[in-house]
Amino acid sequence: MSQATQGNRPLDGLRALVTGGASGIGLATARELLWQGASVAVIDAAPSAPEGVELAGFASADITDDAAVRAGVEQAVGALGGLDILVNNAGIGAQGGVEDNDDDEWRRVLDVNVIGMVRVTRAALPALRRSDHGAIVNTCSIAATAGLPQRVLYSASKGAVLSLSQAMAADLVADGIRVNTVNPGTADTPWIGRLLDRADDPAAERTALEARQPHGRLVSAEEVAAAIVFLASPASGSTTGTSLAVDGGMQGLRLRK
Repeated sequence: MSQATQGNRPLDGLRALVTGGASGIGLATARELLWQGASVAVIDAAPSAPEGVELAGFASADITDDAAVRAGVEQAVGALGGLDILVNNAGIGAQGGVEDNDDDEWRRVLDVNVIGMVRVTRAALPALRRSDHGAIVNTCSIAATAGLPQRVLYSASKGAVLSLSQAMAADLVADGIRVNTVNPGTADTPWIGRLLDRADDPAAERTALEARQPHGRLVSAEEVAAAIVFLASPASGSTTGTSLAVDGGMQGLRLRK
């Protein structure tokens, strides 16, 4: 977590909504926002709020359901008394090459990862437009900019998120709303944990995932959260339409071995 302390917190007075905030990167982001002084509400498909986190509000909602999203955002904005920061983090994974996922799986993943982000954003925009510090941060992935094996569907969805975010930034800059993305590398999250559990040799698979990132390990959820909150902060007030890789150098470094 950051070194912000009580009485000198950069996000004091700001109000944030995090989707997918009950676990993994979303939960780490909610905690970091709280640590830096923001009031935080969460929307997640989980039936109940995460324990040990002092949230202003929690709504259990399926982001493929527009009515549920609108109700959840309305509930969150009401609990917070407004909205300054939206973190679109909810998403699902997918494995396989181009021939491995059927049409229904393509529709499901795109519905959650792309259209779900659209649903939440358009429901939140009226409140964000009333803020003096409106900011949206979308969780993307290094898969949007680097070709990864057996991730065709997931990569396509995150490529769409990257383009969506840049177009949103262009549309919303006149409203005083900044839009940026964070592109994590392979992060140590519950989803990766489940993938490792299903592998024939989980230890070998983890070693392989760690080795493809130049710094030699998985990215932590807290590291991704720190980047998200950095972009959401008013201190980044001139940063919009940008993607920030948190990937141990995976995208940009080519090391000799």
